[in-house]
Amino acid sequence: MRPVRRDTPRTLPARLLTGLAALIGLVVVGALCPGAALAQSPAAASAAVPSPGAQAAGLHISDGRLLEGNGNDFVMRGVNHAHTWYPGETQSLADVKALGANSVRVVLSDGHRWSENGPADVAAVIEQCKANRLICVLEVHDTTGYGEDAAAGTLDHAADYWIGLKDVLAGQEDYVIVNIGNEPWGNTDPAGWTEPTTAAVKKLRAAGLQHTIMVDAPNWGQDWQGVMRANARSVYDADPTGNLIFSIHMYSVFDTAQEITDYLNAFVDAELPILIGEFGGPADQYGDPDEDTMMATAEQLGLGYLAWSWSGNTDPVLDLALDFDPSRLSGWGERIFHGVNGIAQTSEEATVYGGGAPDDTEAPTAPGTPSATAVTDTSVTLGWVAATDDTAVTGYDVVLVGDGAGTTVASSTTTTATVTGLTAATTYTFAVHARDAAGNRSAPSATVEVTTDEGGGTPDGTCSVGYRVVGEWPGGFQGEIAVRNTGSAAVGPWTLAFAFADGQSITNMWGGTATQNAGAVSVAPASYTATIPAGGTVTLGFTARKGDTNTAPAAFTLDGASCVTT
Repeated sequence: MRPVRRDTPRTLPARLLTGLAALIGLVVVGALCPGAALAQSPAAASAAVPSPGAQAAGLHISDGRLLEGNGNDFVMRGVNHAHTWYPGETQSLADVKALGANSVRVVLSDGHRWSENGPADVAAVIEQCKANRLICVLEVHDTTGYGEDAAAGTLDHAADYWIGLKDVLAGQEDYVIVNIGNEPWGNTDPAGWTEPTTAAVKKLRAAGLQHTIMVDAPNWGQDWQGVMRANARSVYDADPTGNLIFSIHMYSVFDTAQEITDYLNAFVDAELPILIGEFGGPADQYGDPDEDTMMATAEQLGLGYLAWSWSGNTDPVLDLALDFDPSRLSGWGERIFHGVNGIAQTSEEATVYGGGAPDDTEAPTAPGTPSATAVTDTSVTLGWVAATDDTAVTGYDVVLVGDGAGTTVASSTTTTATVTGLTAATTYTFAVHARDAAGNRSAPSATVEVTTDEGGGTPDGTCSVGYRVVGEWPGGFQGEIAVRNTGSAAVGPWTLAFAFADGQSITNMWGGTATQNAGAVSVAPASYTATIPAGGTVTLGFTARKGDTNTAPAAFTLDGASCVTT
């Protein structure tokens, strides 16, 4: 089954939901204030469950913060991965780690709606997370939209699933967070979320699970009616260990900065732990999420975020990597991994793996000398002998060598990579570095010189553009445009221009802003793609309407100068 990213219907327009949420927020804000809230006495738990304030083993909550067992503050910077639908994509955890993530939320099934992920499979996922030095958030997806989606399972059934995995989870408190159920209530009577959520928390604690527990909001995770916000204190107090964190999912309901900052600050002010457990950036038919404010506020407040999702969405607009290929990040993926307040810029590895400590300072050996195959006028495939490391090699960077420096032009988690966007009849010099999980980088390999084939003419600009259709459906398609600066100086801010011949019309773009007049399209960059370094590439993604034919644009110009088309 190739699943829709969240199966998340919304019965009201996002702007109306926003207004309702704001009104409800005014009513319930006092419910989050510690001084105003009435603490509820937890139900009796088994003797195996520590009392509030007891020394936690592993990840735990203190004063509204997620801490590691040693007391170090841990801020999640990661992505969601749809393991239950793509169990063969085990390389994905290494790939997201190589791009800088410190955590991953893994989609599992308790067997109610999809095929159950059994103990052996879950144990293997945990070991893969640990091998790649990631904190692992495990979630049951079958609960999505309960009360509105007739196929959804209950939180009670999900709790039984986790209890059945008790032996697998035991001893993993340093590495694993248990997210009881994904978006466990729809838009129908969301007030019904509170009681089963509280009951599931108590059931897990009575069974002896001591892991940090994560609970998702109702309203398909977006809490636009404020139910989780109003009842967070009572749910938190129902956990006798105090090791519970709330997860808000932010999509088109959260399309203004005020909505985002108000919601997150309400929890922070009340010293109630929260993170953004899912969020999206590309606009949809319900609105345009403000991902820039989400990421900036999370960084300002020291809150975790987990972007949706690595790959495999039925509608690929939210795929961070196309076809599970880390060398083909979408515009959304570039934003998450390499943009302002993104993962590469803000992620810190959990100290349980030695992050921030000099435990692993040994760099991998240099890879073997690369060899070139499949040379065309605009691309080349390189292969090399693997490097070795005292722990593990997690990735490789191909660099373009010039004037004694190396500019990264491709990355790979295997021993091959394809470099695209090259200029015809031009000689390039490449080398390869290896990386390990601690971020140590090897010395460069020996170099290889490659001369590209003759092309069909010389453009008057120093740019090349790769255009491709990622997916099509009746009446529409998703496209990708990779713009490469083949010159010796940075370019930006820039304007890209091209024309559609068959009446195609762009409906949404990420990585840039499109203006269209008939078939003519002009693209201005986003803040995080405004500069294209020498030898660098920015990737734009878009969705568009189309008719029966969908011919690719014949030519592109960058700042008025024509580019090589690949």
